[in-house]
Amino acid sequence: MNKGILHFDVGEQFELFLLIKNSTKGIASNGKPFLTLILQDQSGEIEAKLWDASDVDVKNYASQAIVKVNGELQNYRGKSQLKIRQIRSTLPSDSVKLEDFLATAPISIEEMTGMLTQYIFEMKNSNIQRITRHLIKKYQKEFLEYPAATKNHHEFVSGLAYHVVSMLDLAKAIASLYPSLDRDLLYAGVILHDLGKVMELSGPISTVYTVEGNLLGHISIMVNEIGKAADELSISGEEVMILQHLVLSHHGKAEWGSPKPPLIKEAEILHYIDNIDAKMNMLDRALERVKPGEFSERVFALDNRSFYKPIFHK
Repeated sequence: MNKGILHFDVGEQFELFLLIKNSTKGIASNGKPFLTLILQDQSGEIEAKLWDASDVDVKNYASQAIVKVNGELQNYRGKSQLKIRQIRSTLPSDSVKLEDFLATAPISIEEMTGMLTQYIFEMKNSNIQRITRHLIKKYQKEFLEYPAATKNHHEFVSGLAYHVVSMLDLAKAIASLYPSLDRDLLYAGVILHDLGKVMELSGPISTVYTVEGNLLGHISIMVNEIGKAADELSISGEEVMILQHLVLSHHGKAEWGSPKPPLIKEAEILHYIDNIDAKMNMLDRALERVKPGEFSERVFALDNRSFYKPIFHK
């Protein structure tokens, strides 16, 4: 297995096939066009600049193209950047395929499906169970393939399902410590809180926001979906409104994109569980790239802090 792009040291030379996740054209101070490329393999992604980009370059090095790059890793303003020496489009003889470059969840789709089925099975309240099962069944394919975000956390293939099953295990552990929590509500809140992302985001590769995602967002989308599911299943009860509240309030505060603050106990805990799992994912990924005794790159979503990896962490 070749070394991933994020496992090279600054100054190290390399020759690798990489997937262009994103390609943006800009104009340099000398008036010449250049491309900002976000390149990725299974280890993660890195930025590179292609100077003096021609129209042919813009066409050849577009999003989702696979390229062969020769270059070296450099540090630019505290962040790793790739300095391109040579770049070319792939040839049929290179025999590379898209899947080779996509970061995926560390556990299989089959395993995650089994975990999800088990948690829904454990629900005692039939209204909550039926709505949850109905919505997961409706969006199962997308739910199991989509990332949880375009950046910051779980932005890899099957990241959404992995985020949810990790949160379910966390919810189970917390509910066993605090028996007054309603497990059905907590589990349903975890499963449904981000399900709207299957409509908010474009898909698992080169993910961008859809028109619906930009105009409505995953929270509003999901509140509507819960209402529709309740109508289709002829369920009317307080549970429907409480499930909608869990989705509406899971970001915690208005400035974090939450239409309502959590106003029931399970909503408050759901917000913490979501936060813990997202932050742990960011921390693990930032520190995975760092040797003991060094600081990570700044993590924008964690107040732009650099984290230190203690020397005794082997």
